[in-house]
Amino acid sequence: MDSALDWHAARAALEWQLDMGVTETISDAPVDRFAAAAQPKEAAPSAPAPAPAAGEDPVAEAERAAAGARDLGALRAAIDAYPHCDLRRGARSLVFCDGAPSARVMIVGEAPGREEDLAGKPFVGRAGRLLDRMLAAIGLARTDTGDAGVYITNVLPWRPPQNRDPRADEVAMMLPFLRRHVALADPDLLVIMGNVSAGAVLGKRGITRLRGRWTEALGRPALPMLHPAYLLRNPAAKREAWADLLDLSARLTASSERTSP
Repeated sequence: MDSALDWHAARAALEWQLDMGVTETISDAPVDRFAAAAQPKEAAPSAPAPAPAAGEDPVAEAERAAAGARDLGALRAAIDAYPHCDLRRGARSLVFCDGAPSARVMIVGEAPGREEDLAGKPFVGRAGRLLDRMLAAIGLARTDTGDAGVYITNVLPWRPPQNRDPRADEVAMMLPFLRRHVALADPDLLVIMGNVSAGAVLGKRGITRLRGRWTEALGRPALPMLHPAYLLRNPAAKREAWADLLDLSARLTASSERTSP
């Protein structure tokens, strides 16, 4: 038997268990699962998820909550208090932002994955490290401020189960918060990363067709780009991503020259 295959299979099984929330691999005392299964179980009362009250519109409530946020801290608190998105029940963290809120460039990603959910920050893990290298190639970094900084958020602040694509109703609930997030951060340019982000912000999907074409979104210039996770799966597409990065850099330079005295 090939030991390399055994190692990869074991790792895949372990990652699956982590995704399912397993925190322990052994108990202090042995448990006879067959005997336990044979015992009749009393039906435990389950706490149903709170449903919207009659006539209550989750999207309208999100719009009211977002409009009432006067700064980024208040917006985060409003998202944390918003009860209608069931994704929050299975997530460990509310993933709100990373980087410098005063940056000229704001990146809008899709939704947290497992590593983002654990860290409480967007774009960590392999995709995040690739994003950092991409930004560094044009002189940008999430750790910098001003002209060299970037600010990062996602369409959804909670991780969907098994990293599935968000449903349309989930995106609709969180879109008012994203609009307010962009308005409060007030970047010069938006970078829309990934298909889910393009669908939410631009109302269009098909990121491989949309990428590289400047458009207008949420009141400012926006550049759709391929998501770093897509680039990890499709390394040949890094050529297009590099072209988009150069275009972003040129746009920033031209904008600085126009506003400089």
